[in-house]
Parts: sequence; structure tokens; C-alpha cells
Amino acid sequence: MNQLSDRLNSLSPSATLAMSQKSSELKAQGVDVINLSVGEPDFNTPDHIKEAAKKAIDENYSRYSPVAGYPALRNAIVAKLKNENGLEYTAAQISCANGAKQSVCNTILALVNKGDEVIVPAPYWVSYPEMVKLAEGTPVIVRAGIDQDFKITPAQLEAAITPNTRALILCSPSNPTGSVYTQEELAGLAAVLAKHERVIVIADEIYEHINYIGKHQSIAQFAEIKDRVVIVNGVSKAYAMTGWRIGFIAGPEWIVKGVNKLQGQYTSGPCSVSQKAAEAAYTGTQAPVEEMRKAFERRRDLIVKLAKEIPGFEVNFPQGAFYLFPKCDSFFGKKDGDRVINNADDLAMYLLEVGHVACVGGTSFGAPECIRMSYATSDENIVEAMRRIKETLARLS
Repeated sequence: MNQLSDRLNSLSPSATLAMSQKSSELKAQGVDVINLSVGEPDFNTPDHIKEAAKKAIDENYSRYSPVAGYPALRNAIVAKLKNENGLEYTAAQISCANGAKQSVCNTILALVNKGDEVIVPAPYWVSYPEMVKLAEGTPVIVRAGIDQDFKITPAQLEAAITPNTRALILCSPSNPTGSVYTQEELAGLAAVLAKHERVIVIADEIYEHINYIGKHQSIAQFAEIKDRVVIVNGVSKAYAMTGWRIGFIAGPEWIVKGVNKLQGQYTSGPCSVSQKAAEAAYTGTQAPVEEMRKAFERRRDLIVKLAKEIPGFEVNFPQGAFYLFPKCDSFFGKKDGDRVINNADDLAMYLLEVGHVACVGGTSFGAPECIRMSYATSDENIVEAMRRIKETLARLS
């Protein structure tokens, strides 16, 4: 009998991966598609990092690593957290995984029991609620619209906390909105969390270095809650290393030990060669990181300007990551011939099939009135994509 587990049947497929696959299928048919659906830098991994990987191969880093990662990598992460973030950790408080995605999931699985509630601010990255479901927890969605720059308030957080609340997942800079919490805003959330000792904060900071407001602010900086914060980060976005699959958590040692116990039973340590490359990323020159950040900032300015020129779009000014998340519900109910746009997912499919631009509808991000566009592509692609979008949407009436 072909029957999958109830656990798997409770999950939704990734909307971002599905749209990327649909885009690739059209490209394979010869359609000129501009892909704004992919959440990864379009740059190559910096040369000094690639050289470190080659050296690791020559030095026979080909065997199992410790489950939590090589000590040299964990110590490099400790140094990074101290030097860049002013945060004190030990190597025993670091656990490396196969990407930040696994790091988030590891933490949720290590902490959440059946019936536990996990607060997920919306818009959210598509995988957060699904990971909570995988742990048999209950996602509690707290919505923050474009009018509040997609960021929840302390009052909203306080109202969402119950005796069953186990964790808060906070992503800053945000995927899908690009919003960034300021130090003052984080302090307000920390003051609420300080009153609720059972609540753990899972702080997804994978876009830390792609911000346009200066120094990154971590919620772990607040002493009253630091022992209940798990930072999630990695090399994928800042160093253009998405395929190398190295992420990490930094947090209380008891949680790290639990994550290591879990990971030891289903993946063991991450790729040995990738770990040596990540070590070079953290200990080597940071010049390529700043070069990429500047390019993303220029592209942010470009896509915001062009999006604001499209009638019907409502656009904020993202302060980090490489996403624009325009509100597009003004198009709902409009038609192009027999084709009706009922929601953002319909609009995204319309833009793909008619305009040949791949975006992602906001339903899977907890914001069905928006669509996500990634500007991790060339200036030329951005200009042409926005021209196509403007022209295609003008057909709707």
C-alpha cells in the first residue's frame, strides 16, 4: 500500500522551490524566463575560499568530522561572534550543520514537544511553520503588514504568548521582506521575552551581512535573555556558498548538546571539505562580502525605484537581504480574457506564464496579499524583469 506517514502528509511542499522548478521547465522549453524566485546570491564563491577547499582535498580531509564540526571551524565562529557581534561563546556552544536550514530544524526538533506553541511572525520564510509541524508543535502566526514594515511589535508578541509557548522564531534581516529590526525594536521584544522564562528565541541571522543600515543587531545582545537565544547563521548568503551547505547554531550548551545528539543520529557532521572552506570564509579577507553587499544595495535601490513606477504595487523600502515584497492585492479580481487573478499565487503564475518573470506568491509566506521578488540578479535582468511585469500587469482589467 503506497501510504506515506501522517507526519509527511501534514507538510506543504516548498513554494519557492516549486516556482524555481516551474521556471526551469519553461527555460528548458526555450522560453526566455527571468528568474526572480531564487533566494541565493548570483555571485561565485570567493577564490580564497575555493582554494581552501582544494587544499583540504589535497590534505585528505575526506573522513567523518565530529558531529558538531571541526574544532577549528567552531573556534573561527566563536571569534567571528566576538569580533563582529560582541558576543561571548565557547566552541562547546557551537554546532555546525548541513546549512542554516538544518540548523533551524535541528533546534526546533530538539526543543518542541507535541502541543507546544511556536510563535512565527508573518511574513515568514516558508519552512518555519512546516518545521514546527514536523516537530508536532503548533505554529502561532503573528501578522505584521506593510504598514508596520512587516515587523511585529512588543504588544503583539506579548498577546501571542501563552503557557504553551515554547519558542519564537525571529528572522532579521528578513526573508521574504528584507525588513531589519533595529536595536531599539529588539530591545522592546527582549523586554517582553524576559518575563517568560520558558520561551526560547530562535534568531535566524543568515542575512546578517546583507544589510544596508550599518552594524547588524542581534537579539542575543540583551543579557536578560541571552541564555535563551539560539543564533542561527552560516556562510551561504554572505559568502555566496549556498551549495556548500554549512550553517551553525550558537546558544546555550544544553541546547547545543541536544542538537548534537539529534544530528548524530541522522546526518552526523557536515561535509568535511565544506567545513574547511567555511573556516577560510570566517578567518580570511571580508572584502568580497562588502563588495557583494554594495552590489545588492545598488540593486535594491534600482528595483524599488522601478517597482514604485508600476501602478497597483505598494512597496516598502527593505533594509536588508535581497528581496522585495510588494503588496499586490489591488489586482485581485481583475482579468485578462478568461483568466482571473484571485490571489497572489495566481498573479505570480500569470507573471511567469504571460510575462516570463518568475516570482513567488505570498501565500506560503503568510502574506497572501504580496509577492516575493529576489533581486539577486544582474541590473540588466532587474530592468528587463520590471519592464515585463509592468507591461503584463497593464493587461489586467
